[in-house]
Amino acid sequence: MGQEIASHSFSEADFQRFAHHLQAETALLARWFEDNRFEQVHPVAGFELEACLITPTGDPNPINQAYLRHMNNPLVVPELAQFNVEINGTPQPLREKALSQMAAELAETWQQCCQGAEDLEAQLLMIGILPTLNPALLTLATISPMERYYALSEQVLRLRQGQELGLNISGRHPLTMQHADIIMLESATTSFQIHVQVDPDQAVRLFNAAQIASAPTVALGANAPYFLGHDLWQETRIPLFEQAIDGIPTPTSPRQRVSFGTHYVQHSLLECFQENLHNYPILLPVLMEADPAQLPHLRLHNGTIWRWNRPLIGVDGERPHLRLEHRSLAAGPTVSDMMANLAFFLGLMQSLASQEIAPESQLSFAHARSNFYQAAQHGLSASVIWWDPSHPRPLLPLIQEVLLPQARQGLMDLCVSGDDIDHYLGIIAARLSHSQNGAIWQQRYCAKHGNNMQQLTRAYWQRQQSGIPVHAWDLD
Repeated sequence: MGQEIASHSFSEADFQRFAHHLQAETALLARWFEDNRFEQVHPVAGFELEACLITPTGDPNPINQAYLRHMNNPLVVPELAQFNVEINGTPQPLREKALSQMAAELAETWQQCCQGAEDLEAQLLMIGILPTLNPALLTLATISPMERYYALSEQVLRLRQGQELGLNISGRHPLTMQHADIIMLESATTSFQIHVQVDPDQAVRLFNAAQIASAPTVALGANAPYFLGHDLWQETRIPLFEQAIDGIPTPTSPRQRVSFGTHYVQHSLLECFQENLHNYPILLPVLMEADPAQLPHLRLHNGTIWRWNRPLIGVDGERPHLRLEHRSLAAGPTVSDMMANLAFFLGLMQSLASQEIAPESQLSFAHARSNFYQAAQHGLSASVIWWDPSHPRPLLPLIQEVLLPQARQGLMDLCVSGDDIDHYLGIIAARLSHSQNGAIWQQRYCAKHGNNMQQLTRAYWQRQQSGIPVHAWDLD
């Protein structure tokens, strides 16, 4: 979905031709899996960070076109709304000093991006949902002027048969509203996405482990309790994004396009792409002249299905490769916090995938999915099933006593530097001992100072500028 397209207008013939290409490319991908064509590698990790442009008073600042021209940096690209941008990192082999190297690169790029915003009398913020958003800004008037975004908006509305979205999110102060420009609700959800290139022989175990590891990870990194002034989930991005892209289920379109998925992978990641072909209507039928071996239509179609753990096919080397994209983490609160989240997730995923007895044989998919939504809604105060379904366990002590040591072992197995492991998992340990992630800090700040979203945003920005991890943020 990162690629620009030539037009946002499509004919029925476009859909038919795209479907033909998609079917052929899925068959080609199946042959690649049969022939073991994929590159065998030690895991390689990277990231994408979505950020918000704001005014000095903390309000959204829709100036990303001028900002991107000013930055002129290929690592900094547009996002859906004019008040959002995306910052990319250079992938690193996940060994030795990879974590600190990624952190140093992101910190340097972030500082350059913040300075670029200051040059335009603006500021940059990384947070799961900007507290000062209002419905008037979540309209097509603030969409980034790119054909792919116009097309996405039109096609999501087409799948909904022209109906407005009835948004309904539970919480301390539940939110119910109607919204016409559906796709723009997605722009409210800014994330820190983790990419990891995996060995094909381990891909099934790693993908299933990523599903299981998502619940504790989303609870640890929760940073989006407020939307439009309502105190909702600890990670409100999850229900907001799912509802913003949700079509109307029909016999030919039974699946949500944003979801935790429907089952564990059994034999290969091909199962996800076959599910894409058979269960998800084509959203963007962009016809491309590229070599079919580049899988252009398959990869575009996969980019319009937003699993919280999404398999990707890379074709930029001599041999294709497999990647996993973890999408559930919010942006922020600081570079150190995000790198700690990355370290925990990748370490726990590796540890779970290496266990002699596959965890997916002990924890049902239904429980893994339920755990994920419980953790997104209740954060560190959630209870989950792990592994005995008759005994739900409080998540915070489970992470402290069981999962954090497992994450450490997973990183050690990957030959990550002991200093890096100690530093970043130490941040996670401190976050747990203080019971304070980004969402909890925001709620504690509002409990002390009142629900003034501009004041909250300004206080959050000031602490983010310090670089101090969120567990040590004060409330004064």
